[in-house]
Amino acid sequence: MTTSASPTLAAPATAPAPSTPSAASAPPAASGALPAVSGRTASAILFVLGSCMSLQFGAALAMRLFPVTGAPGATLLRLGIAAAILIGVTRPRVRAWRPAQWRAVALYGISLAGTNGFFYAALARLPLGTAVTIQFLGPLTLAAVLSRRWRDGCWVLLAVAGVLTLGLHSPGGAGHSLNMAGMGFVLVSAVFWALYIMAGSRASTAVPGRGGLAVAMTVGTLALLPFGAHGAWQAAGRPYLALIALGTAVLASVVPYTLELAAMRRAPRRVFGILLSLEPAVATLAGWALLGQRTTAIALAAIAAVVLASAGAALTAQP
Repeated sequence: MTTSASPTLAAPATAPAPSTPSAASAPPAASGALPAVSGRTASAILFVLGSCMSLQFGAALAMRLFPVTGAPGATLLRLGIAAAILIGVTRPRVRAWRPAQWRAVALYGISLAGTNGFFYAALARLPLGTAVTIQFLGPLTLAAVLSRRWRDGCWVLLAVAGVLTLGLHSPGGAGHSLNMAGMGFVLVSAVFWALYIMAGSRASTAVPGRGGLAVAMTVGTLALLPFGAHGAWQAAGRPYLALIALGTAVLASVVPYTLELAAMRRAPRRVFGILLSLEPAVATLAGWALLGQRTTAIALAAIAAVVLASAGAALTAQP
């Protein structure tokens, strides 16, 4: 988002992320305790932490575009620049694609546009850490639905309790409710994040490698054109804004996708899922460090509840 959308939001090149452990493609750990940390797992931990920091700092950077481009324009610039970079690097051979592959990638692209578009609209109205925390309801609920175990349902209830607490106590000041439009946007983004996990899984199977992601980003860019073209045009001819847009695309798309892909190839699924659960905390830190967004003790406890729910879902996930 976080998303996705990012969370996105964040999505690796061949599988969706950020997400619950069910979305990761790394081999599962044995049941019971977490696996011992090997050299490959240690490097994966650094990759995931780097991805989380890059993603959230990229989102904080994108918010500097909002006064000029608006949230839709900033989203369009992020996806468009990232798509151009990935298309140039991967050079996907789309002429050989079958209709089923195109459908899978197109659905992936639409889910990317929805996850990122609604998330950035929420960022214009909510603190960064709060938006990322609420967005986590998407993959958590999806994991519980696919699992159908009472334990996973309990993790979702814990996350919902944390989100409801955030809704009643704004990080900007105790007793002040959050912006309702922002809450609505981030909840829609959470739904798209869940769709993005499923669509990304299908697309990564249909089109191996990063070519599918590059084309999906292009589809997402085209889907956002009617909403963000006017705002994105406002950045034309302004080198400072162009640099911010480029930094946003690299930090919030290219870098996290690449790092998470590398991490999933090295870490067991549970380790990967637990590390991704830290994203709300990292987002809160980024909002405080870069945007001066203060957080109350109650809001911190609510965010911690969602982090615990996500980590618990990862830890207790079935292979």
